[in-house]
Amino acid sequence: MIFSSWQDIWRVLSIGAMSYIFLVLFLRISGKRTLTKMNAFDLVVTVAIGSTLATIFLNKQVSLAEGLTAYVLLIGLQYIVAWLSLHSAKFNTFIKASPDLLFYKGHYIDSALKENRVIRSEVLQAVRSSGHSTMDEIEAVVFEPDGSMSVIQRTSSNSTMSTLSDIGQKKS
Repeated sequence: MIFSSWQDIWRVLSIGAMSYIFLVLFLRISGKRTLTKMNAFDLVVTVAIGSTLATIFLNKQVSLAEGLTAYVLLIGLQYIVAWLSLHSAKFNTFIKASPDLLFYKGHYIDSALKENRVIRSEVLQAVRSSGHSTMDEIEAVVFEPDGSMSVIQRTSSNSTMSTLSDIGQKKS
């Protein structure tokens, strides 16, 4: 079917525009945290919000009020999870993955590579992408909770404020 009716087109345009405007409004009210890529729960919420938007656009059986209620529920749950993560160390540990060392002081950490299903060539790619030509320049490569890799350059500093302080993996 190519065309069913002008009424259906009008519904998609009007309900779609209103739901989009409300989604943007709700996301602005809820703050930056709602759209960050911090953990698996954030990804689930982002996908669910997109799915809800598509459902409101195209499913005649879902009213705008029902869709907006779904937005509020998803964003509210995201807010609750973020609040609990901030105020409960146990909950934070449960909901968020921790960063892992993949490479430290000239050595790959094979157990971490295996556990995270990362191969050495992916670590090398991250190092190259950060502008380094040799592993001798690198102190550490960290696999972050959001799936990215952070490359830490070697320094001569003896600073006690290491960016590796929150990593549970044993450093050799």
